[in-house]
Amino acid sequence: MGNFPSHQDELLRLKRIEGQVRGVQNMIEEGRYCVDILRVMSSITGAIEKVQDQILKRHLNGCVSHAVKSGSEKERDRKFDEIMELISQFRK
Repeated sequence: MGNFPSHQDELLRLKRIEGQVRGVQNMIEEGRYCVDILRVMSSITGAIEKVQDQILKRHLNGCVSHAVKSGSEKERDRKFDEIMELISQFRK
C-alpha cells in the first residue's frame, strides 16, 4: 500500500468499537435506560478519539517528519497546511 502505514493496531480498535456500536443498537432495541445508553456512547466517542490521536501521531512522526527532512519546502508547506486544516476540523 505504498509508503502509508498499515494502521493494524487502529483497525483492531475500530473493530472493538464496531462491537460497542452494535451493543448500543441492541440496548436501544431492548428499550434500555437512556443514561446507560449515553454512558456507552460516551465510551465509544472516547475510543474513537483515541484512534484519531494514534493515527495523527503516526502521521506526524512519519509522513510529516519525512516531508520536513526531505528538504522540499513545497512538500513541507503542503504537510503543514494539511495539519492546520485538520486542527481546524477537530475544533468544530
